Amino acid sequence: MYKSKHSGQQLEFVDFYLPFGGKLKTNNRWVILRSLIPWDEIEEEYAKNFSKRGPRALSSQIALGSLIIKERLDLTDEETAAQISENPYLQYFIGFEEFSDDLPFDSSSLTHFRKRFDLDTINRFNEIICLKKDDDVEKSNDEDDTKDPPKPIENQGQLLMDATCIPADITYPTDMKLLNKCREKSEKIIDLLHKKENDKKKVRTYRQKARKNFLGFIRKKRHSNKVRRKAISKQLSYLKRNLAHIEELKKGCGLGILGKGLHRDLIVINEIYRQQKDLFLRKSTQVDDRIVSLSQPHIRPIKRGKLKAATEFGAKISISLVDGLSYLDRLSWDAYNETEDLIPQVESYKQRHGFYPESVHADQIYRSVKNRNYCKEKGIRLSGKPLGRPTKDSEILALQKDQFRLDEISRIPVEGKFGQVKRRFGLSRLMCKLAKTSETVIALVFMISNLEKKLVRAFIFVFISVAKRLFERSFKQWNCKKYGEMIMRFRSV
Repeated sequence: MYKSKHSGQQLEFVDFYLPFGGKLKTNNRWVILRSLIPWDEIEEEYAKNFSKRGPRALSSQIALGSLIIKERLDLTDEETAAQISENPYLQYFIGFEEFSDDLPFDSSSLTHFRKRFDLDTINRFNEIICLKKDDDVEKSNDEDDTKDPPKPIENQGQLLMDATCIPADITYPTDMKLLNKCREKSEKIIDLLHKKENDKKKVRTYRQKARKNFLGFIRKKRHSNKVRRKAISKQLSYLKRNLAHIEELKKGCGLGILGKGLHRDLIVINEIYRQQKDLFLRKSTQVDDRIVSLSQPHIRPIKRGKLKAATEFGAKISISLVDGLSYLDRLSWDAYNETEDLIPQVESYKQRHGFYPESVHADQIYRSVKNRNYCKEKGIRLSGKPLGRPTKDSEILALQKDQFRLDEISRIPVEGKFGQVKRRFGLSRLMCKLAKTSETVIALVFMISNLEKKLVRAFIFVFISVAKRLFERSFKQWNCKKYGEMIMRFRSV
């Protein structure tokens, strides 16, 4: 059961009760951050996850606010709950009415919170946050509109786009490691099924011999192709034997004893065995929808061609950056060609802002003939060198080179955004194990990075306002002093 809490009934800042006296500071980062989040829209979306019966659930502000605190401070689930219980600003941020030193919820509740906010929901919240204008900007725009007549809508702004991979927390996958992991898991399944059939003799699995073969291979630094294929062949034979035993055992007792987790693992093991056998027989290294992790079968290898890692294992994402604010336009666990993303991202820009961008800044892979023709049709300048031979006019060629250099410089913010979310907010290694919760965390981190940008702008606006008032006061005092000196000099003359 969920009872909605309307924003009009929430307590104002001055009503937050502190048992040890005093008041919270209005310029605190968590106080300002709370005002930047659209809690009303979040409340409506969050209430759809519950029925009208059952125990009362925690509010949407506690659920999403706790996730924001966790990702913004890069904490574990346990540390997040502990920090909230110790910090009154964090408790105010998640909607508490007064300070309490008790744990607001168990750390395991954060897993359920992540499941209740999917990728599309977080992306909608992110767009609301990004498109919400600051008060000072909105006022200045209103003043300008009263002075000048409205102008016709033309292409405006810059659109920056790029793609990257968010690596998952898995060991570097090899065929031997993956087959050994499947073999050990199949042996565990056999042991559980045998307990159900006590009257039968336990089947032989050769687990000690298989383990010895695996360690003998893995401890050597280098292997010839012949040695590697022989070792893989042995592991495939052990796994084939175990799967055949499981088929026989399940006829007598069924697979209900395994539970949901082991039953899912058994399905994945069968698919891994099929893929590895196919690769072994074809003497190939490529197969469709290749599984690289038994515990996270949704992860796929992503070819990146980077110097640090030619292949990464995780989710591939495409983002667009407008005025320092990022939008997560695409997330996929399968590899894809980001050339296809330019047109949808430009159309999304048009839908959000009401006009096409003046220029699109992307790397070489986006500059296909189809994308060039589309940008030319919409009156958009696509960064990079044009097709065809360079002009012979030295002046025009020099101007083009300067423009190409400026275009490359303008792409720096989108690369910096990837560095921010990976280094600052922990996306360099995604720790979530489920596909759905991983997608939620990725989208949430980009939303938090936009909140950080808004927070910095709010602090800058406050600083400029204070500095402007101090300057005007000092200027008036200086002006009066200079005026008095001029009067005295005139009288003396």
